[in-house]
Amino acid sequence: MHSTTLRGITVRYDDSGPRGGLPVLLIHGHPFDRTLWAPQADALADAGYRVITPDLRGYGGSGVTPGKVLLADFADDLAALLDELGIDRAVVGGVSLGGQISMEFRLRYPGRVLALVLSDTSAPAETEEGKKVRNRMADRLLAEGTGGYADEVIDKMLAPYNVAALPEVAERVLRMMRATDPEGAAATLRGRAERPDYRPVLTDVGEPVLILVGADDVYTPVSEAEAIRTLVPHAVLTVIEKAGHLPGAEQPAAFNAALLDFLDTVTDRG
Repeated sequence: MHSTTLRGITVRYDDSGPRGGLPVLLIHGHPFDRTLWAPQADALADAGYRVITPDLRGYGGSGVTPGKVLLADFADDLAALLDELGIDRAVVGGVSLGGQISMEFRLRYPGRVLALVLSDTSAPAETEEGKKVRNRMADRLLAEGTGGYADEVIDKMLAPYNVAALPEVAERVLRMMRATDPEGAAATLRGRAERPDYRPVLTDVGEPVLILVGADDVYTPVSEAEAIRTLVPHAVLTVIEKAGHLPGAEQPAAFNAALLDFLDTVTDRG
């Protein structure tokens, strides 16, 4: 684990694999931390890729900014981290919130993206009802903490059958959610409620794109992944069977195989 100070906060991150390998930046979702990507980081590093997995602002060991954190703030943090590491261009990918931050990164820094990996995410702006729900949840997390929320949503983060079948995975996911700072989580929810429509970004993407989705994801179902695929005709869409919203954790072997196959087609155009 590494630590640096960027844009006024401490950022914790892992940097694994050979320094000369093709860089891959993987962005976790809400309310998790960088260790969500542990199965992918290990597999990619073993295959010769340089894998950067940060804790986002407000999560894991990184600093917390109360109030509201926009997806643009996360994208700027990540660009600053790549600068710190001397990385001009990278494959940029994320799951759920992390996928939306990846799209925001592509919006703000198009020349720095070698390829996009979008897992279990959606492109449209938040709805009016969704804004209310996220802001109410932010209020609740500040009042109650993240424990009750974690218990309520574990069988949506993972497919319900995997909560029982994969108890170690379920416990790892629960541990991350329960450890998340409520102020950090609430600030993200308020900022995420204001996210823009990323569909115009996607229609402009010329670089390679991999779309991944759990077959039984209830938050961002296969139809959301198919909608992204429609916007990016050259994208590769892979549905991970026997998985919900976090297929990289639930079915790491299948997820990693799809990711590695995709990365084999990506070269540094710089």
